[in-house]
Formats: sequence, C-alpha cells, structure tokens
Amino acid sequence: MTKIIIVEDEPAIREMYRFKFSKDGFVVSTAANGQLGFEACEKEQPDLVLLDLKMPIMNGEDMLKKLRKTDWGANIRVIVLTNISKDEAPHNLRFLSVDRYIVKAHHTPAQVVNMVREVLNIEHA
Repeated sequence: MTKIIIVEDEPAIREMYRFKFSKDGFVVSTAANGQLGFEACEKEQPDLVLLDLKMPIMNGEDMLKKLRKTDWGANIRVIVLTNISKDEAPHNLRFLSVDRYIVKAHHTPAQVVNMVREVLNIEHA
C-alpha cells in the first residue's frame, strides 16, 4: 500500500485530505507542522509527502531542507500543497526536488489525489 504523509497546520484542511486519500486506498499519516512532519517521515518513510509551506514551529521549506539532508529523506517524493502562489514561493524550492507545486485554492481534493497518483505512477483503483 502507498504511504503518504500530509503536513498541514490547518486542522479542517488536514482532515479533509486525510479522509479523501484514505477513502482512495492510501495509508495516511498527518502532521500539524514541519517538525512533526519531519519526525513522521523519519519514522514511517512514506512514498510521498504533501507539504504545506506556511506553518508554525517549522515551515515547509525548512522541513524540506532538513529532509533532503538525510539519507532516508533525500529521495522521498514531495508535492507542495499550499495557498502561496508559485511567484511568492521561496526561490530555492526548485533546488529541493519538489515533484509538483499545487495551489490548494485552484484544485479539488480529487484533482490532488489524481496528481499524487500521476507522480507515483499509480493507476486509479
């Protein structure tokens, strides 16, 4: 089964995506900030991380930098899922191996699930 971690500080959004991905057959863990997200990745070694950028304690960019410095996290697939437009995003994200950049407000949860399937080369069940 495909394991994903959703790192999102907004409880309603986090829960909505957890529900949608679970319903679509993914094994889902969630984290409310980058520090907890990093710890979850270390423990669970997911196939993919859905990562918000603006979060308390540790933001998504810092979590991603920390993740990429580890042996186990260097190649984890990451999709940034945020409401920060690509123009406003930190410029060094492109050097941190992000598979996709998704603006939440522009996509439905079903579209996000389809993009995750695309990135991981998973056929729709």
